[in-house]
Amino acid sequence: MYVGRFIVAGPGIGAYRVSSRSFPHRKIVDRDGVLTVTETEDAPPTDNPYIAYNCVRTPNGQAVLANGSHADPISEKIDRGYPVRDALIEALHALDYEKDDYNTPRIAAVVGSQTAYVGTVRHDALLVKEIDEPTIVATYEIEAPQPDSLDATTPIDAARAVYDRSFEHAVCAAGVSVDEKGIETAIHNG
Repeated sequence: MYVGRFIVAGPGIGAYRVSSRSFPHRKIVDRDGVLTVTETEDAPPTDNPYIAYNCVRTPNGQAVLANGSHADPISEKIDRGYPVRDALIEALHALDYEKDDYNTPRIAAVVGSQTAYVGTVRHDALLVKEIDEPTIVATYEIEAPQPDSLDATTPIDAARAVYDRSFEHAVCAAGVSVDEKGIETAIHNG
């Protein structure tokens, strides 16, 4: 089954995976603590605005995971002291779903050491939910947050776990862990 890009997150742990049929020539890189999806050296030229974006940011002791440019305003709002729920709602509402041929939803999660939130904005809904167990949301097929599993305690284990899921067309993945000692991130480019 093809679910597109997806996030699995819960308190203290989270992961994001890029899955793509159309643009598989991508990787995640670490740019001074911000994880960014970018094109590989062998990627064909494209003017698609949804190919490259920050997918993991770490504002104010938390980790934001997202499938697009909305990671930045969510992070900025959290850094300014907005409650997580409000930051997710405002950024997702303002940017809305992607205006591509598929009306691709925007998905996001905010992982703290003791709390987590997951959200999505689709052509027909805006959903933001506080969660207390691993929860998945995807751009296709799993368009509303639902309980899932994430058998990982480290960021690299989380990234590998979502990369290895049976969903089709894995490209790359990122993982995060958040605890009282801080935030760790990891990248798995397949």
